[in-house]
Amino acid sequence: MSFINDSFLLQSDAARLLYRSYAEKMPIFDYHCHLSAAEILKNKQFETITDLWLSGDHYKWRLMRANGVEECYITGGADPYEKFEKWAETISRCYGNPLYHWTHLELKRYFGVDELLCKENAKEIYDTCNALLQKEEFRAHGLILRSGVAALCTTDDPADSLEDHIALADDPSFPVQVLPTFRPDKAIHLENEGFTAYVKELGAAAGVEIVDFDSLKLALLKRVEFFKSHGCLLSDHAFGAPAFISCDKKDADAALKKALAGKPLTGKEISAYHTQLMVYLGSVYEELGFGMQLHLGVVRSVNTAMFKLAGADTGFDAIGDDLSVESVLRLLDLMEQQNSLPKTVLYSLNPNDNDRLAVAAGCFQQRPAAGKIQLGAAWWFNDHRDGMVNQMRALANTGILANFVGMLTDSRSFISYTRHEYFRRILCNLLGSWIDAGEIPADYDRIGKVVEDICFNNAANFFGLPKTKIF
Repeated sequence: MSFINDSFLLQSDAARLLYRSYAEKMPIFDYHCHLSAAEILKNKQFETITDLWLSGDHYKWRLMRANGVEECYITGGADPYEKFEKWAETISRCYGNPLYHWTHLELKRYFGVDELLCKENAKEIYDTCNALLQKEEFRAHGLILRSGVAALCTTDDPADSLEDHIALADDPSFPVQVLPTFRPDKAIHLENEGFTAYVKELGAAAGVEIVDFDSLKLALLKRVEFFKSHGCLLSDHAFGAPAFISCDKKDADAALKKALAGKPLTGKEISAYHTQLMVYLGSVYEELGFGMQLHLGVVRSVNTAMFKLAGADTGFDAIGDDLSVESVLRLLDLMEQQNSLPKTVLYSLNPNDNDRLAVAAGCFQQRPAAGKIQLGAAWWFNDHRDGMVNQMRALANTGILANFVGMLTDSRSFISYTRHEYFRRILCNLLGSWIDAGEIPADYDRIGKVVEDICFNNAANFFGLPKTKIF
């Protein structure tokens, strides 16, 4: 019997009915990913499955290191097949890891390979996949279309020209909406190396000389409005353990001027700048109708030696344990006091924060958005079955699961859309188990509508996704 079969992760008749009748047919709105708009625009063709599968995928790289694979086969210059073979050796030992499921889902859904990948069959599978990748329908456009994607949101710096997004919007041959996301982390984290140089880049893009806090805000406003004019629906912000505080604009102004002068900053000055800038940006997002995403709880680049060797985002980030929910509540409250709290999605890399953030979200719910403040999907180290179930249980226990905006890929891979299938099967299995236990009614029309909403409709409505022929 095939490992990835029709009942995969669906442990009851109720779960199978919900998935097959409701979840399976829904399109995908991947509202947070790291795909390259440039690669989509040129309809990239991948020479090998290694190029498609292993390039830039720090999820896989971490597992390969954990299996004792030398770095030359991971981020180094080894032969593409040798890298693939090392991944095959690794994944064959990864029972219980979500990548074991994702790997075999991707092989079956995209390449028709229904075998368990291992060293012994690696060459045969490598050749099969590579041959298919030479076909037109296996270029970037074809992979996105066959995945059922209606729209996706990339992650973009405010100084980006968005020329690739503009060209894609003018291309009638590709019906999927490829929308930018406003991610101003480089402007927010003045404590990071390279901040002064980045401020000059931002100012040049906005046509503003940035010399103080007011001119910085003006530059960001101009770039937000530019993003809005090219389809942007949401922003994204990454923090580890932020300390948002009550402070004045003059404190942020003083901190920015010190940073631009190359002077060291105190923790309080950094917090004042973070707070004031986020409150300002929140008001801009609320005015423009943007959703705001806050990704929290990451400790980044903890292995100094490997950071120097391989750089950022290569698999050396970790889960933090010092996120202050009181700090997050303070930020939301400061925005709310000014009637400028935008629709917000809260993610934490630490699963212990699920209940705390779900309850925090409930303190700021109000019309017109259903679930205006969201507990975001299980993220990064949590996007496995247990993590997804725990996140949905926390939301259901303290809020309204039916209003959840659902899953995203958070991926750089063009075939990571099976993560949506993975999530949908887990969602249906959870609801099916509640039906079987008599905890919710076996009203499949109503429960099925909830499934459809979580799979697609809620996110489309929450972020204001424009309707097109494909949606």
